[in-house]
Amino acid sequence: MEDAASVHRHLDLGGRVAVVTGAGSGIGRTTAEVLAGAGATVWCVDIDEGRVEETVAAIGDAGGHALTAPLDVADRSAVHVLVGDVVAAHGRLDVLANIAGMASEAKILDLDEGELDRIMAVNLKGVLFGCQAAGAVMVAQGGGSIINMASAAVLAPSPNVGAYAMTKAAVWQLTKTMAVEVGKKGVRVNAVAPGFVPTNMTARYYVRPDGTVDEEMKAMVLEPMAKYAPLRRVGETTDIAYCVLYLASDASSFMTGQLLSPNGGVAMH
Repeated sequence: MEDAASVHRHLDLGGRVAVVTGAGSGIGRTTAEVLAGAGATVWCVDIDEGRVEETVAAIGDAGGHALTAPLDVADRSAVHVLVGDVVAAHGRLDVLANIAGMASEAKILDLDEGELDRIMAVNLKGVLFGCQAAGAVMVAQGGGSIINMASAAVLAPSPNVGAYAMTKAAVWQLTKTMAVEVGKKGVRVNAVAPGFVPTNMTARYYVRPDGTVDEEMKAMVLEPMAKYAPLRRVGETTDIAYCVLYLASDASSFMTGQLLSPNGGVAMH
């Protein structure tokens, strides 16, 4: 019989070690907080050292365990060094949440090659490098969970975000292929495809150059987004972070190669 104790046990990450990229803000920060709240020791990765230190401090203040790991996920050697440091410190790596990403706006006909290379370096190569480094450790230890951040743009194409959507579609294909390759070693690889969530990345639509928020413009952006969704709201970072927790935990032990889509019903599959 399943009871409160068994439910808690399946979602408990006590004793496990997680790496979360993009942990300095937005979905990455909330995910780091949620995984730490579930008991994991979380290595918080972000290119912005100041922001990631704030995340680690907040987790510590809440009674969790976290460490700062400032680095650029597009730097393959740095990613491999980080994973080596994690294993050296704890003897294991149980969860990798590849959340670091960046946006880009341009019509396909106007897409600049330099801009495409820049976004691919972070959104695709950064995820690949993390999968390779963490995956090798997890295969050797006989288990682990990798969660890659895709996007609702994979399911519902939108204009002007072609480069971003292409990288996220590639992440989804990477996820499925890797899941097939490492599944027999007990390693699970899944993806999450969020709908619109107000974060630093999406706030470019309503944040002024001086960093202040244009509340009128924010309402103009968010209200149509909410009306378009069957649930009549935009997402929150917690909506996505708890999907990551599910995929990181034993509650999803029979899931691999899957795409969870917390998007308010904007795209259904």
